[in-house]
Amino acid sequence: PDAGEAVKLTIPTMLTLFRIVLIPVLVVVFYWNNRWANVLACAVFVVGALTDILDGWIARKYHMFSAFGAFLDPVADKLAVTIALFLIVQWHHTVPIALLSAVIVGREITISALREWMAQMGAHGLVKVAGLGKLKTIVQMTAISLLIFREPLLGLPMFLIGEWLLGVAAALTLWAGADYLRAAWPTMRKRG
Repeated sequence: PDAGEAVKLTIPTMLTLFRIVLIPVLVVVFYWNNRWANVLACAVFVVGALTDILDGWIARKYHMFSAFGAFLDPVADKLAVTIALFLIVQWHHTVPIALLSAVIVGREITISALREWMAQMGAHGLVKVAGLGKLKTIVQMTAISLLIFREPLLGLPMFLIGEWLLGVAAALTLWAGADYLRAAWPTMRKRG
């Protein structure tokens, strides 16, 4: 939209803004000195993840697309994931958790920069979210939810399962990132 055009607040965009508002709530609840803090923090993160699914579904079903929403949605996703991973690393600062988190956050930064560069080159259509990216997101959100929950549930070691899933998410992250780079490579070679 041009500078004089008003920002269009569709229902999906309002849900995305709500997801951004949930991020400081997640931080406060995560550090709350209460025996239920981990359960509530997990619930806040899951509500944000479900809101992400819901806003995408509403946008597609009812054709409620806006340029502002298209910009804001990936920003909200990356903020939620990055800040949740920072919280997890701070609470459980081990090399594997820090390394896997660094892979995920590093890839997000790299792909965001690649998308911006490709858009400037007029080739943004070549770098799109594929099925692999969606699978990566599902595994990543599940892993983060379990790591925030962190307590055993029904005899299952939620944190350990979350660690393994974070490893799978990091592998999928690298794979999806390689796909993005492969799609962008011809343009990068031509204009580099």
